[in-house]
Amino acid sequence: MDDFFDHIRKGDLNDVKLLLSHNPELVRARDPRGSTPLLLAAYYDQGEIVDLLLENGADVNEQDASGNSALMGVCFKGFEGVAYKLIAAGANVDARNSMGASCLIFAITFNRENIAKMLIEHGADPEARDARGHTALDHARMQGLQSLVNLLENR
Repeated sequence: MDDFFDHIRKGDLNDVKLLLSHNPELVRARDPRGSTPLLLAAYYDQGEIVDLLLENGADVNEQDASGNSALMGVCFKGFEGVAYKLIAAGANVDARNSMGASCLIFAITFNRENIAKMLIEHGADPEARDARGHTALDHARMQGLQSLVNLLENR
């Protein structure tokens, strides 16, 4: 199984296809940190592998041991194309991790304006609060990210 996760990280699409064809249950596997194949593919910006995993029944809303979803990972990393794929596949734009952070809070915290816009357009709740009681707008203000403050205030 470690090989499967290594092939995902490296973007070895043909090897991932081959391993899945021999063992379709790999789509639901977890690594030692609780990450699923879809979470890793999204986190490493492996769009074709994301497509393959979704086509093979990967749960777009599955979360790792910390409560992070694939969409949260791309909001952190800034991978707009994969974010779009996940949202189109039904990813929960309001999912929260163990610290209460939402996808929008991740996008704002890491200054991912285009992803923040995409999340808002798809119904993300800008009033969601993390475990410390902060909203996405609070995070934008604390970091002095004026364009994101404007985005959230003028939505």
